[in-house]
Amino acid sequence: MVNTSGRLLRLLTVLSTGRSWTCAELAGQLGITERTVRRDIARLRELDYVIESTMGPWGGYRLGRGTQVPPLIFDDEEALAVAVGLRTAALSGVAGSDQAALSALLKLRQLLPARIADRLGELDVAVTHTTPDRTNNRFSPALLLDLATVCRRGERIQLTYRDRHGATSSRQVDPYRLVYTGRRWYFVAHDKSRQDWRTFRADRIVEATSTGQPAILPDQPDSADMVGRGIAVGPYPVRVTIRLEASADEALRVVPPTVGVHHPDGDDATIVDIGGPDADGLARYLLSLGRPLRILHPDEVRQAFLTRARQLLQANG
Repeated sequence: MVNTSGRLLRLLTVLSTGRSWTCAELAGQLGITERTVRRDIARLRELDYVIESTMGPWGGYRLGRGTQVPPLIFDDEEALAVAVGLRTAALSGVAGSDQAALSALLKLRQLLPARIADRLGELDVAVTHTTPDRTNNRFSPALLLDLATVCRRGERIQLTYRDRHGATSSRQVDPYRLVYTGRRWYFVAHDKSRQDWRTFRADRIVEATSTGQPAILPDQPDSADMVGRGIAVGPYPVRVTIRLEASADEALRVVPPTVGVHHPDGDDATIVDIGGPDADGLARYLLSLGRPLRILHPDEVRQAFLTRARQLLQANG
């Protein structure tokens, strides 16, 4: 015998298909009497669900649009499909709002029945994702969900991290944001031991454990800009700042965001910071752009650029 709450949920599930149902059809679908159908429709209306009805021999009931958002009712296959879609969006960045996809997936997984959650877990084990740069930066999807959880809850974590040289360190950080660049996931947090903001590559995070303490986030940065700057200039010993004769959109096509950090300078010019291994390497890169530009600093890159330019002129003279 199905209790009243279960019967109402089943009725909502049927009505959410979008079509109109006669009282007799609903009674047959749910295995109840037409009188019970009418009584349950009245209960749903008392709960602020908008149930539209039409009179006559071909009339019936359908779920209408209301001022309040009712709980969504999914069957097993629909719930699994939504979870898989959110998982794909979160890992690939296709949706363009990765943080929201992760947050939605986290909430959904907490509500999924065990039988569906187990099937989604089997997918996590079976599916392997490739990355555009073909580097070995695979990591557990569960880690992203854990990081999204502490970002949303504002909980300090104990982070075990492996740097580019393979050295492992443990530190307490206050989570802020996850950023996807189209190539990798990055975790932005305030490092308590260093008293400064840091970015961490997600594939280098070994473990992240909540401490139960609240996160304290002073002077919250632009996380996307911070990650972009870290990728473009952070790892390099030499940096150059140029003024490129190009609009902001055009400058992004000339110098990708993974190579330089852009700052519009009026409508027709853009200031770009670029990192490189040495002054000569940066000079060669700037010459390869084939665009009007001015090197603002440092002098060593400016001199290397002029030397290279003279050599090219002499070779073609």
